[in-house]
Amino acid sequence: MLGELVILGATGDLTARFLLPALGALRSGGHLGDGFRVTGVGREDWTDDAFHAWAAQQLDRHAPDIPPDRRREVVAASRYHRADVTDAHALAPVIPHDRPVAAYLALPPSIFAATVSALHAAGTASGSTVVLEKPFGESLDDAIELNRLLSRLYLERSIFRVDHFLAMGTVLNLLGVRLANRVLEPLWSSAHIERVDIVWDESLALEGRAGYYDGVGALKDMLQNHLLQLLCLVAMEPPISLGDRDLRDRKMDVLRSIRPLTLHDAAERSRRARYTAGGGVPAYVDEPGVDPMHRTETFAELRLEIDNWRWRDTTFRLRTGKALRTARQEVAIHFREVPHLPFAGDVQAVPNVLRFGLEPESVSLHLTGTTTSGDVLTPLTLAATPAPAHLPPYGRLLLDVLNRDPALSIRADEAEQSWRVVTPVLEAWAKDLVPLSEYPAFAWEV
Repeated sequence: MLGELVILGATGDLTARFLLPALGALRSGGHLGDGFRVTGVGREDWTDDAFHAWAAQQLDRHAPDIPPDRRREVVAASRYHRADVTDAHALAPVIPHDRPVAAYLALPPSIFAATVSALHAAGTASGSTVVLEKPFGESLDDAIELNRLLSRLYLERSIFRVDHFLAMGTVLNLLGVRLANRVLEPLWSSAHIERVDIVWDESLALEGRAGYYDGVGALKDMLQNHLLQLLCLVAMEPPISLGDRDLRDRKMDVLRSIRPLTLHDAAERSRRARYTAGGGVPAYVDEPGVDPMHRTETFAELRLEIDNWRWRDTTFRLRTGKALRTARQEVAIHFREVPHLPFAGDVQAVPNVLRFGLEPESVSLHLTGTTTSGDVLTPLTLAATPAPAHLPPYGRLLLDVLNRDPALSIRADEAEQSWRVVTPVLEAWAKDLVPLSEYPAFAWEV
């Protein structure tokens, strides 16, 4: 296990909200020994004491359930350096040369290439890992170029393109329910499943994230990475194991099987929109830091089809949006209607739905039953709440990084193929083949 984590961009929101709490959870769970160290690198002119005070404040705010002693141990194990992360000379005194480390780029994607080059030139020791957050690149060409750079500098097993959705408790539970229950496998195909909805609807607005979001939008922020990864887990063939090669090979099979979209297809199969004023928030274009000329969408939907034996004629609908009336984060498996109902009278059965709630975590199966008279069909729901995960998603990801286990990270070919799926949509939108609609904040029920 690697004994040191170097966070590049250590004073940012990602570190505050996710990485520090993840380290606290790992320490609390006994996964990090007393010798583990954290090195923070950022632009702020801080001392170690100033960084410690800030880190302690963020842990108090974002990880109050972690015992205070464990939080203090994470803070005490950290040190801070001010440095330009794109300057090899500035990083050289910061990066250990005598032991491998995990270097986490908690940075904007626009400086990934420059930072990775600087890291390598600064002299990371053999066995070190490099961790990159999504979105991996800003376009297909950008992803290909970044992959080429990484392959020249590091081995693929040392590169972690992380997506915290893959470490969410219910996502891992989806794999368990699907792959460990014989009753589902005979039904897991287009013969019985009409469509799959993969949805991340939020009842939150921009929440001060214009600096990042306005240059990305809903499609790149959520659909191109998070939701496509969930599609892969739902649609892949059962892997031989959950090892990195077997799991990622099966996900890549799915991405390669997605029917390529023409510009006409993209126009027919996608929607985009942005919110207007409502519910006490300004219109998206009036949010601080937003450039209306970017025409950034806050809602995106895409319908895809998979051309393989298992999924022909099943529709996969991926959708995400901000400032919607109802929050809904789930994977919903919609089964086809039964071919015949033998009940008397004008009765109708609601098709079965298997739902995996992502936030909050839940699993439910929606069936149809009858009343005691047997002539009235009524809905019947079987629901369960999975046991809470031992680690938060970022805790699981960091543990995999430190253990050099890349199974839940994105392989180079996966990253590029994901961009190939959505590139026609981006091109159709750039040509205004899909209108940018508007919806009132907190009032639109999709």
